[in-house]
Amino acid sequence: MASEQKQEQVPGNIASPAPTAWPFVTAFGLALLAAGLVTQAVISVVGLILAVRGAVGWFRDVLPVEQHELVRVRPPEQRARPIAPAPQAVEQLKPGVGGHRVRIPAEIHPYSSGIKGGIVGGVAMAIVACVYGVIAYHSIWYPINLLAAVAMPSLARADLAQLTAFNGTGFVIALISHGLISILVGLLFAVLLPMLPSRRAAFWSSLMSPLLWSALIWATLRLINPALNARIDWIWFIASQVAFGMTTGYVVHHSKMVETMQTWPLAARAGIEAPGVVHDRGEKR
Repeated sequence: MASEQKQEQVPGNIASPAPTAWPFVTAFGLALLAAGLVTQAVISVVGLILAVRGAVGWFRDVLPVEQHELVRVRPPEQRARPIAPAPQAVEQLKPGVGGHRVRIPAEIHPYSSGIKGGIVGGVAMAIVACVYGVIAYHSIWYPINLLAAVAMPSLARADLAQLTAFNGTGFVIALISHGLISILVGLLFAVLLPMLPSRRAAFWSSLMSPLLWSALIWATLRLINPALNARIDWIWFIASQVAFGMTTGYVVHHSKMVETMQTWPLAARAGIEAPGVVHDRGEKR
């Protein structure tokens, strides 16, 4: 306490809390600890070591006495001059008039385009997967049964002959799961694509997104679907994902965009019959 008071009394300086990097080390360790649960156990071990070391270093910086450092204060003549208020007034923009600030994106793809894109992309992905089944195993049912194995223990333990044969229950499970996931990802495309600045960015995002989630699936598939992880052909799998991403992105990107209501007058957003307001906007649209 005495040294702390001595620091505060140094003329031309103030005592402020000393910077520390230990909170970042702790946070990084906790992130690795969680990531190891779905990847490798050694990652969790490294994360635990970093989290414990970061926590100890962090606590030692604040307990029993908080660490401080002296910060030099500039003399008044070297400080920035105060801003003098200008007597002129500026014109205030009002919502609904031209030039009013908007939140980006000002136009969005309708959710229906995401549903359509997800369905079309799911069909394209299924075609590539079935082509792989025919070429590698002379059966379109092989990739379908592998997908259904995540919910059917009998297919997870099945041999090659059973996986290449038709299974009614497996077909229904694979169809439902593949359809739902495709639609959900299609909706995600519809939400994210309007935020990209250009068509080129939309193209590359449709190409790179499948590669990124393929890498995520590669790290977690052994926990989600061990049967598929043991038999998967990653080249064909990535090809099917790229087919889905490019097809879905194309369908969503070429859909008619809808103007958001953020620049509309309050009467238009509320659906009120306001002559000269709602009618005029309807004519512009």
